Amino acid sequence: MIKKLSLIALSLVLTTSCVSKKIYEDLESKYANLKKENRRLSDTNQDLESALNKTENELAKLQKDYEATLAQRNKLQSDYDATKANLDNLKASYDALEKNSSAAIAENSKKNRELLAQLEAKEQALAAENARLEKLKQELEARSQRVAELENVIASKDAAMSRLKDAISKALTNFEGKGLTVEQRNGKVYVSMENKLLFESGSWAVGSQGRQAVKQLGEVLADNPDIAILIEGHTDNVPYTGNAQLSGNWDLSTKRATAIVNILRENSAINPENLTAAGRGEYAPIASNETAEGKAKNRRIEVILTPKLDEISKLLNEM
Repeated sequence: MIKKLSLIALSLVLTTSCVSKKIYEDLESKYANLKKENRRLSDTNQDLESALNKTENELAKLQKDYEATLAQRNKLQSDYDATKANLDNLKASYDALEKNSSAAIAENSKKNRELLAQLEAKEQALAAENARLEKLKQELEARSQRVAELENVIASKDAAMSRLKDAISKALTNFEGKGLTVEQRNGKVYVSMENKLLFESGSWAVGSQGRQAVKQLGEVLADNPDIAILIEGHTDNVPYTGNAQLSGNWDLSTKRATAIVNILRENSAINPENLTAAGRGEYAPIASNETAEGKAKNRRIEVILTPKLDEISKLLNEM
């Protein structure tokens, strides 16, 4: 579908005299890179969940092996105790028979030697099982520690994102009811701002009220340097014809996303390497374009905040 849309957009550019092919190709390349990065982040998140499930399954298997080995060790211990008791009984019988029959003494001595050999074999088997049990116990403890560390890191990331969401909501309280929402989903924080807060119709220049909202958001982001910041521009499905310099909604959404990035960059505490601008055009609606209310919701900027996963990746590599 994306390839088809790209071909359509390319045809529009080639037939429009005011937009160069190079500009469109640059925009298309940036969009492809951003989409690839977004897919990589999604894949990484899925890989982390798969790795956690795999590690928990391995932990359960180790626990099962540990319990089975413990049961085997206990059985060997029981056999050993029974054999030793039998040996003690035979020794007592030996003492009694020694007075009565040399033949009986010889037979008892033979049985005694056999039982001693059995006892030695069982002692060796018991020692081997104890060593295997200890090894499994150590491996189980190591795996449990890694799982606990991974769960703690994930919980810490989720808690940090919750605190970030609360901080953003508090910083942007003055803009509640003006087309701004803050949500936390799938380990990420989504800040959505409708265009009525930011732009005039057909424009990518940010108004004074929208600029203030973005600046206040930037103050919170400046205190969170380990967060990746993706700014996505979205439009409704009405074709854009306001400026001959732009090729359409996709171009307009990219301009608007870039305008938000430029305001955030005015805050020197925000690392530019954490910022990404993307234009989605009308292709990611959140409401129906059949109504004016739905179109208004679709015309928006979404700031998607994602925690960096370096620490989690390191723990997974150590498992």
